[in-house]
Amino acid sequence: MVFFTWAGFDEMDEVTGDGSAELLDDGSIGITFAYRNGEEAILKAKRDPSSTAC
Repeated sequence: MVFFTWAGFDEMDEVTGDGSAELLDDGSIGITFAYRNGEEAILKAKRDPSSTAC
C-alpha cells in the first residue's frame, strides 16, 4: 500500500487531501482520495486484458 498527499483545483477552487493506493489480489488497483473537507472518492481500475504495453 502507498500513501500520498495531493493538492489541486476543483472548478477553480483549491483543494487538498490525502489518499492511498493498493494493488489488489485480482490484479486491479484501488485508489482512495480523501478531501480535507471530509468528502472521499474511491477509484478501482483493472487493465484491459486485450491491451498491450507501449
